[in-house]
Amino acid sequence: MKNKILFVVCLLFGLMFINSGLNKFFNYMPMPKDMPESMMKLMQAFMQITWLMPLIAIAEIVGGILVITNKYRALGAIIIFPVMVGIVLTHIINAPSGLILALVLFAINLWIIIENRAKYLPMIK
Repeated sequence: MKNKILFVVCLLFGLMFINSGLNKFFNYMPMPKDMPESMMKLMQAFMQITWLMPLIAIAEIVGGILVITNKYRALGAIIIFPVMVGIVLTHIINAPSGLILALVLFAINLWIIIENRAKYLPMIK
């Protein structure tokens, strides 16, 4: 039962990141109209660094695909982890309205990492 729940959570988590990464390339989801001014300035600054958004998008897409697969889930969680840290910090500082969802996704990412901790141990021994 635990494995089925983990798979469903990882599937939804991975699909959210794949969707987010694809949106950075194709811009098919509109920006919210009530976005705070500080968030607008931050997004404009990110767009000035032309290589940053494609890098984040590729990390989200690859990480999302890997999280869905059972064999490479640990690698996908590690790829998505720095992106998640940035998302949580952005919501803490600039857009607190989305903080709940960001914290839930961060908790899921940590759960995946903890569930796969045995796969990381050879790297630190």
